[in-house]
Amino acid sequence: MIDKATVQKITDAADIVEVVSDYVHLIKRGRNFVGLCPFHNEKTPSFSVNSVRNFCYCFSCKKGGSPVNFIMEKEGLSYHDALLHLAAKYNIKVEEKELSDDERRQLNERESLLVANEWAASRMEKDLKDTDEGRSVGLQYLYQRGVTEEAIKKFRLGYNPDSGHALTDAAKLDAMDLKSLAEVGVLGESQKIPGSYYDRFRGRVIFPVLNASGKVVALGGRDLKGGMAKYINSPESAIYKKSNELYGIFQAKSEIAKQDCCYLVEGYMDVIGMWQAGMENVVASSGTALTDGQIAMIHRFTDNITLIYDGDAAGIKASLRGIDMLLAHKMNVKVLLLPDGHDPDSFARANTPENFRKYVQDHATDIIRFKAQVLLKDVGDDPQKRVAAIQSVVQSLAHIPDKVKRNVYIQECSRILGVSEDVIEGAVEKSRGNVVEQQRRQRQNGEIDRLEQEESNPQPNIAGQTRSSRGGQIIEKYPFYPFERNVVYQCVRYGILDFAEVEFDDGTIDMINVAEYVAEELQADDIWFTFPAFAKTFSRILDLKEDYFNEKVGFNENLEKEKQELLESGYKEIASKDMTMAEIRRAERLLEDRVNEEMAKRRFEFARYFIEQKLSSHSDDDVRRTVTEAINEEQPLSNIYLRNNPVSERKMEVDRMRVLVPRGVLEWKNELLNQRIRSKMKQLDSLREHTDPSEQHKILLEIQSLMEKRGLLGKEMGDRTIGTKIK
Repeated sequence: MIDKATVQKITDAADIVEVVSDYVHLIKRGRNFVGLCPFHNEKTPSFSVNSVRNFCYCFSCKKGGSPVNFIMEKEGLSYHDALLHLAAKYNIKVEEKELSDDERRQLNERESLLVANEWAASRMEKDLKDTDEGRSVGLQYLYQRGVTEEAIKKFRLGYNPDSGHALTDAAKLDAMDLKSLAEVGVLGESQKIPGSYYDRFRGRVIFPVLNASGKVVALGGRDLKGGMAKYINSPESAIYKKSNELYGIFQAKSEIAKQDCCYLVEGYMDVIGMWQAGMENVVASSGTALTDGQIAMIHRFTDNITLIYDGDAAGIKASLRGIDMLLAHKMNVKVLLLPDGHDPDSFARANTPENFRKYVQDHATDIIRFKAQVLLKDVGDDPQKRVAAIQSVVQSLAHIPDKVKRNVYIQECSRILGVSEDVIEGAVEKSRGNVVEQQRRQRQNGEIDRLEQEESNPQPNIAGQTRSSRGGQIIEKYPFYPFERNVVYQCVRYGILDFAEVEFDDGTIDMINVAEYVAEELQADDIWFTFPAFAKTFSRILDLKEDYFNEKVGFNENLEKEKQELLESGYKEIASKDMTMAEIRRAERLLEDRVNEEMAKRRFEFARYFIEQKLSSHSDDDVRRTVTEAINEEQPLSNIYLRNNPVSERKMEVDRMRVLVPRGVLEWKNELLNQRIRSKMKQLDSLREHTDPSEQHKILLEIQSLMEKRGLLGKEMGDRTIGTKIK
């Protein structure tokens, strides 16, 4: 268990922009950053990262949260392990007791598999350098292939001794879970002797596959003895889906973003060879056909991709795979065929880095032009082959979402294919409709698959309910759920802000915040949150007041220092200019107004986002999810509203708060009265057949009293209409 002080240190250090940048290439847009969502495949950025609030959010799939929540979602980690992940990133020391065998077995499946893979990769890294066989066989092979010590370390290359049980024996000595090692494919289980294991990668050089965050999710093993299988790879598991991973992405991601380009090759050695040639923005599909998941991963870091293949027939065929998917993802695609007899690794070793880069620059060809030229090359005088080639090019053009870009390509292909632009454009537009419909069906089928998966393997949300059951069951069990939800969400957003002055019995006057106002209003009518997650969250919000005032002292001190520094700097700049005294005084007043406005804005933001920053990383799942959902559903002030109201955004948000919070409480109270009235009317109906009029009269008076209270609430709510019919 991590102590509270260390947890606070981790959450304070974790910067959402830095954390998300490990997975997504972010672009500054105003005060925020945007990028392609790491949680689903998309072609247009909808993932927003707010550095002030230390929060991220996808406007499409609705996922996001604090740095802790982001890591939990992205890596599939528990709260505890997400903290450890961030602690490692920020070099924060976390002292924990060593896991016992029982505790190790209690780790969830994903965590156990990651531990197994990491242990295996580390062990085989060690065996490459520290065993006689590793040095004489594995290391010698790498040296012969021109792999440097730097590359061996960078890509964590290893070796599994050929005894067949070296890794298995080491795993037993280290008390590793053999079943987990077998599940990730490091070990194999004997069919003849159940429970007996052997090394699957024996006698092979090992290429660990790291995901974008540096976790070992799979291993590839290269045979050195001339066996039947040149390469064997890890099977798919809970931590490894081949279609979603790219070899070298962890090592290449920063350089891909920096160079704004990604080179895609086929194999492990191709990546390493190009990396050694100084072209570090390179990844491999590891021999598989390119997938949507792999393209989406690249697209998070760049729009530009160059496919590099051998110049033989197989290379040409490989270069044409996945073109339509790449274009559909709005990627700018080029292809480079290397000279015959060369692959990226051999070409890198045969040329200087400068020559390699120049060759890429001189010979990389736009993918549509390349496809048209390749297909027409072999058609000869056969009209059917020519028609088929043109139709194939048209199909690729139809996958380009941008109409302007399509038209440019249509003009180019018209020239290459010898067909008029009008004919090609008509065929493309017709095919485009089919492509759009196909993509719509794929999205629809994907959503159906997702919902069916949730039905078969439901994941609890903040209510402990599943998504599929959340609507009806929650309302049935917690009839005030929508109203409680509205109020607690408003408290997440505004709870610590000052709301009103109150006079106490002793005559003293003090300011209460939004959460305290809500608590007073609810307690006055003997109401409280019935939904457990909301009750816990609201209690935590009330508990934050002391922490807020304690931290506010230090915040204000730092803010005052910054204010003085800004003023002094501004005064010096004004004094350095040739101005009259009147101009100097006017400039100084403008400076002071500007600095004071900035300081007021910073103080407001400190209070406005205090609750969400404290609780969006809370250890309690219910609290953390409630806060995250509240932030995710928040609607920003519209640009039209901002333009039509010449006051600060801060002032408008306070005005909105003063309307929304009381209205939310009043709507909750109104619904409570409605339900009480309905209950009394049912009770009255049950007494219709009885002859005792006094009991009926008593209930009628109670109904009348409740309706009068509801009428008063209607006046409080202003123009809002309260229904007069009780269903």
